Amino acid sequence: MKVVGLTGGIGSGKSTVAKMFEEYGISIYLADDEAKKLMHTNTAVKEKIIKLFGAEAYLDGILNRAYIANIVFNDSSKLKDLNSIVHPAVANHFEEWKNKQQSAYVIKEAAILFENGGHKQCDYTILVSAPSAIRIQRVIDRDNMTEKQVLSRMNNQWEDSKKIPLSDFVVYNIDLEETKSQVADIHHKISS
Repeated sequence: MKVVGLTGGIGSGKSTVAKMFEEYGISIYLADDEAKKLMHTNTAVKEKIIKLFGAEAYLDGILNRAYIANIVFNDSSKLKDLNSIVHPAVANHFEEWKNKQQSAYVIKEAAILFENGGHKQCDYTILVSAPSAIRIQRVIDRDNMTEKQVLSRMNNQWEDSKKIPLSDFVVYNIDLEETKSQVADIHHKISS
């Protein structure tokens, strides 16, 4: 089973592009969503997060996302520590999920595919790209964040200029119809 990594910076439109591949019957693994689930359901992961961030990391058994985000997006070493807990659990979960899929190939959608070396486990990689100004506005509109909050998250991700040379395909997600056309082209190349 071919594994296709799909990535892009915050606000680039990864989820939109993933849905376009889904229309071709491709199974999509949303690594960031699964990571959030594992932080709630995997006992070993929860225990390690509490050890790293203290009891305030969970309130009534629910991950205190605001508390953790405030720490990790202002302290890159804490972000690295959190990733070293969550990413191995996600990798194991992905392998189990992949083995149950029936589509022509699977897509693993992850915000920091290159940053954590996840691209090395992929047969192909797709980068979703858009100009910074468009990305910032999308996130402000979608998540009700301030520009400063969006920039703080963007600063923890690699620039597209660093990701493009590592990508097999780049989708420039500015115009929806053009994006659909690019996705169709990539799907046919990967499927053949």
